[in-house]
This record gives sequence, C-alpha cells and structure tokens, in this order.
Amino acid sequence: MKASIRPDIVTFVHDNISKNRRQPYAVSKRAGHQTSAESWGTGRAVSRIPRVPGGGTHRAGQGAFGNMCRGGRMFAPTKIWRRWHRKINVNQKRYAVASAIAASALTSIVMARGHRIEAVPEMPLVISNAVESVEKTSAAIKVLKQVGAYPDVEKAKDSVGIRPGKGKMRNRRYISRKGPLIVYGTEGAKLVKAFRNIPGVEVANVERLNLLKLAPGGHLGRFIIWTKSAYEKLDSIYGSFEKPSEKKKGYILPRSKMVNADLGRIINSDEVQSVVKPIKKEIKRAPLKKNPLKNLNVMLKLNPYAKTARRMALLAEAQRVKAKKEKLDKKRKPVSKEEATAVKSAGKAWYKTMISDSDYTEFENFSKWLGVSQ
Repeated sequence: MKASIRPDIVTFVHDNISKNRRQPYAVSKRAGHQTSAESWGTGRAVSRIPRVPGGGTHRAGQGAFGNMCRGGRMFAPTKIWRRWHRKINVNQKRYAVASAIAASALTSIVMARGHRIEAVPEMPLVISNAVESVEKTSAAIKVLKQVGAYPDVEKAKDSVGIRPGKGKMRNRRYISRKGPLIVYGTEGAKLVKAFRNIPGVEVANVERLNLLKLAPGGHLGRFIIWTKSAYEKLDSIYGSFEKPSEKKKGYILPRSKMVNADLGRIINSDEVQSVVKPIKKEIKRAPLKKNPLKNLNVMLKLNPYAKTARRMALLAEAQRVKAKKEKLDKKRKPVSKEEATAVKSAGKAWYKTMISDSDYTEFENFSKWLGVSQ
C-alpha cells in the first residue's frame, strides 16, 4: 500500500497488455483486383489508370485497382501478420500492479474515478474470510449492503446502455460502468459463483491479480474489497521495501525517490529554511558597457595616452588644412597686367615656332621630303 503511485507506468503497461487479446484481421487478398483491367495508355485524353474492359455497362471503362478508384483496393491493405501482441517487462508489470493496489487505498483517487464509497467505513476495505464461503447471490448482495458497497453496484447497474458504433453487431452490444472488485485469498472459494452475476462486480484471486481489473482503462483507483486472507498474503506475494517477496524470486517492492512528495512543504519547512542562504534584497545588475572607440572617457580609462594621441592628431590635421589653404591661395593670387602680357607673347612665339617647324613649302612632294628616289 506504500508503493509509488505511477500513472505513467500503469497507463503504459495497461495499453500493452490490452493488445494481447486482439485477434488478427485483414481485408481479402483479392479485394479490388478481381478484374482484368488494363491501362488505355497515352493519347486518348484520359489518365493512365487501369480501366475495366468491355462495353454496354457503366462499369466498362471505369478506373480499377487504385486506392483512389471506386471498387479498387484500399491503400496498404491490412495483413494478418501485423505485430498484434506486445511483450512487457515483468518488473514493469509488477510495478504497475503494486501501484494500482496502492492507489486503491486512497479515498480521493477512488472517488475521483467515480465509485460510490460514501457509506464505506474505511479504505482499504477488508472484510471477514466468512465471505469466501457465500454461495448464493442474494447473500452476496446482503454482504455488499452491510459494508456500504451496494451504492456502487447500483451505479453500475443503472449505467447499462447500448454501445455506440458497429460493436453492437459484434457480440458486445451492452456497456456499463465498473463496480467493486472482490479479491479473495483461498483457492476454489465459493464466492466466485455468488458474486459473478451481480452487474459491475468482478472477482479475482490475490495470487492472480490482473492490471486490466485493478485499473480498468489504465485509470487508477478501482474500488477493491479484500478478504482478510487475501490482504494478509500481499506482503508474501509482493514483499516490502526491505524484505524480498516469497513468491517472486528476488523481487523487492520499488521504493520511491521521495518519502514525502510534497516538495513545497519540504522547502518551506523550518529545518530547510534555517540553513538556506537569505534572500538577496539588493539586486546588482551588470552595467551597460560603453564602446571606448566612441566614448573618450572610457578610452582614457583603458589608455591614458589616448588623450595625447588625439591632441597630436588634431594639431596635425589643423596644420594640413593650413598648408593646403596657403597653397590654394597662392595659386588663386590675381595676375598683374605685365605678367599677363608676357605670358601672351610667349604663347604667340611658341605658336610661330610650331608653324615654322611644320612648314614643308620647300618640298614639291613628300617623296622628296622623305628622300626617296622615284
């Protein structure tokens, strides 16, 4: 009853166990291919899907074989060699059963699952071994009424309804809610026949507990009624945290990582809070770093010589600007009248020299000028 409650393991194991009762099914191997259809090929302005031969009916010329065609086969037809069944680790199955048993002892989980246990005196509910000798259903109903479990049976009885869907045609027409599970400890007990006809009530031997009954649908919290002999056998079958099981070789009940799962209560306890570091009231945020290439003050902290280098650079720039200005001013200086006349006369003299150098009047033709005999 102290085992860890693990809904994830219970759901996983239940899902896989429930697959082991499936029967293989498949569509007919010949379905959709019982015609001698052939494609018409290209050039007839229709698709190249195989088409039914012949004429005179609507079927002639219809597409065949393809999963997109009326009367064709389905896509990826189901086969009977699909992997229907699943193997589950023995340790996982045992953990799931132990977890389901532990969850059945918590009133809140059992009520959350929908069981009517308001009149039940205690959880888990353990009754006398005398119940195992009950033979008649009327006596079994009287026992359930005495322990306050009959309202849950009435809930299951009133919930009987017709199943939606095609299951109605397949011998599973009616569905109903689950009632209490009676767990007995003596092999061949007579109560099996007494309780089996009551709606919603199921019976199980403590040495053959089935997760499909302990957690129907993979949901924890089944209402379980134990007989005294069955309850006493639990420790020998599943063992405890310290003592190994007598029936299962070397099996010790899995211990939870935390004894108390209320983490908030542990953190806020006086024992923990007395040794933890105090809350930091002052929040020291990292300052925004400035770029020394753009901010002179930051640069001066890193490199004091930067101020001298900057001053020298500014002075050199000013000197270059001054020298350029003087040079331009000198070039832009106005020219006097005498200088302009001298420049003009020099230009005319150069032009006359150029003309005289290119004057070929003394030669009658170019061959004489070139000195070539004709």
